[in-house]
Amino acid sequence: MSSLPKTLAETDDDEFYPSSDGEPVGETDWHIWALILLREGLEDHFAERQDVYVASDLFLYYVKGDRNASKAPDAMVVKGVAKHFRRSFRTWVEKAMPCVIIELASGKTWQEDLGPKRALYARLGVAEYFVFDPEAAYLNPALQGFRLKGKKYVPLVAAVDESLTSKELGLRLLAEDHMLRLIDARTGQPILTRQERAEQEKQRADALEAELKRLRAAQAKSKGKKR
Repeated sequence: MSSLPKTLAETDDDEFYPSSDGEPVGETDWHIWALILLREGLEDHFAERQDVYVASDLFLYYVKGDRNASKAPDAMVVKGVAKHFRRSFRTWVEKAMPCVIIELASGKTWQEDLGPKRALYARLGVAEYFVFDPEAAYLNPALQGFRLKGKKYVPLVAAVDESLTSKELGLRLLAEDHMLRLIDARTGQPILTRQERAEQEKQRADALEAELKRLRAAQAKSKGKKR
């Protein structure tokens, strides 16, 4: 059984910068599924990097002393910080800003995702920003990306397969059904979901077992002929 990342001791600031706004959270199955696969894919891609932190729906506080200056990105990746558990992410404590933020758009959020949030993340210096619509109902195309140039975001141009390249992540992002497929930009190999890896391992095990049975049968047949 894998061990959980360590959790730092609580501080007096934890109460001032809450980890929840007290509002009920409701999402569609499409959004939850896409978010789970996205987070797991990012975690698996950076599994060997102890200085890359992946978070989802975690409060990002960006102004010390102002608890209202916060957002809770659907997914964010921060370089140069440890992987320990956090109640919230405070940029002045971590001395770091997310290098990539990904929001999953819905009917209630897509205008804010492409409007105020995009402007805010550019102002904060988030190098790359992506917005993905798991239902492909509100954005066209369903995946849109932006890279910081100066103090403004410039839209990323999609490749022939409609994927967008993230230099910060070393990944290509591709809308695939209701999920965001991650592809290693260096090797061109997709980052398999954990379910896909489990199925692949089962197929290998089944193939190995079938081969062993074939060899045993061949050996038994050979021994029978020698008699």
